[in-house]
Amino acid sequence: MKKLAFLMLFASSSVAAQTWSDNTASIVYNKCATCHHPGGIAPFSLMSYAEVSPMATAIHDAISMNEMPPWPPDENYQQYSHSRALSAADKTTMLDWIANGAPEGNPANAPAPPVFNSGSILGNGDLTLQIPLYQSKANGQDDYVCFSLPTGLTQNRYVRAMEIVPGNREIVHHALIYIDPTGSYQGDTIGGNCGGPPQSSTMIGGYTPGASPLIFPSATGFKLGMSIPANSNIVFAMHYPDGSFGQYDSTKVILHFYPPGETGIREVYAAPVLQNWSLSIPPNQVTSFTAQYPNSGGVPINYSVLSVFPHMHLLGNNIRAYAVTPANDTVKFADIPHWDFHWQDFYFFKYLQKVPVGSVMKGEATYDNTVNNMHNPNNPPVWVFAGESTTDEMFLVYFHFLQYQQGDELIDLESLISLGMQELTSDDDWKIHPVPFSESVSIKPADLKAGDVVSLAIYDYQGRLVRTLCSKQTIQSVFSGFEWDGLSDTGSEVKAGTYFISMNCNGSLSSHPVLKR
Repeated sequence: MKKLAFLMLFASSSVAAQTWSDNTASIVYNKCATCHHPGGIAPFSLMSYAEVSPMATAIHDAISMNEMPPWPPDENYQQYSHSRALSAADKTTMLDWIANGAPEGNPANAPAPPVFNSGSILGNGDLTLQIPLYQSKANGQDDYVCFSLPTGLTQNRYVRAMEIVPGNREIVHHALIYIDPTGSYQGDTIGGNCGGPPQSSTMIGGYTPGASPLIFPSATGFKLGMSIPANSNIVFAMHYPDGSFGQYDSTKVILHFYPPGETGIREVYAAPVLQNWSLSIPPNQVTSFTAQYPNSGGVPINYSVLSVFPHMHLLGNNIRAYAVTPANDTVKFADIPHWDFHWQDFYFFKYLQKVPVGSVMKGEATYDNTVNNMHNPNNPPVWVFAGESTTDEMFLVYFHFLQYQQGDELIDLESLISLGMQELTSDDDWKIHPVPFSESVSIKPADLKAGDVVSLAIYDYQGRLVRTLCSKQTIQSVFSGFEWDGLSDTGSEVKAGTYFISMNCNGSLSSHPVLKR
């Protein structure tokens, strides 16, 4: 009995120890604030205790039901770069804190909140295309529209990176970018249900709140890129959520190309390798379908797969994609047990996935065409078939892939993508040495002078605070710069990747990326 009482007391003390300042603020900043900040897509901000505490019950329900933060793929099935998912420990901390009344703790212990970049991360590229100023028609239902813009390219170019910059982050729920090689698709901004361009188009990538730019590795011996044909169009498939009626947006895409004539580029392809266009979904039923590539035999050569993008519409319930090798091994791509059309993305693997010659690519999907599906656009339910509109259905699984070369499966995609970001964002306004760094890095922002009051912090690319280097420090006449030893505020070594130096100098804000190997 004494032992039981002691355990109960220990558990009670453990719960009581959780506070906003000491425990949960960092989790909220890391996993929630990407969307829930002023100017973000979420309907309310979660950047302070005053904003979070009244939402404690709603946060508890969202975490318990795995609705937030939105990260659909099952990470027990496959591991991805830059996951937004809450860890089991994070969930326990948040739920315990809420169960104990969501205490604030000592405000002085709270971490500095992240700073979000409302503009471009990669800066000016080689080609910028921007949709016309558009007024959302999302009143009572979501608005899905497609814009088609000519590239004006007179020769084929290889894309090294692509960044989508929403014109109004508060209403852009997602944007998908396609290449129309024919240059003939005109777009659809009238009906409000355009799910995308015709099948002849190729998806490059997409934007969802919190997503990073699409960057292909460009390292010695591993240089990747996607080809855009001359005279092609870029198609924007835009999604504006219900409630955004009357607000304006003018989203743009910035493309970074390799120089003409660049050699050694391995071409990346993007295609819906798995697809089923024979969908016939009866009303008042949950129906399952499959897809396979190739229809007979196996893939003709070895492939390396960088990413996976499952795609369904509003009746989607769950979807899984994998490959079966000639040795009967399973190459796992994605398992999304609870499909949500509003949260879809290209999920890049931490390491390239090899699909050996002779393998069969497979997909399994289930559709819920009943009144129990809260996203069902029809009440009462009706027969639904495959089609381009959001009220039709789709079963597609896109992949970024390329021809396999020996050793591809050992390549750390996450680090190489970070290196690419560092190279694309370098400038001469900050003296940072060495670049990239392994153990420590010297940081000397340009134009700092004696008497300046400076606060300097390190954030990761998702706006999560990593290290506070100084707070309200007055620059002295002899100033040699700042030094970051590659450690977090907790004293642990941070992993390889791209980080952002954020500076407040006399109230003026600036930032610069830095890469750690």
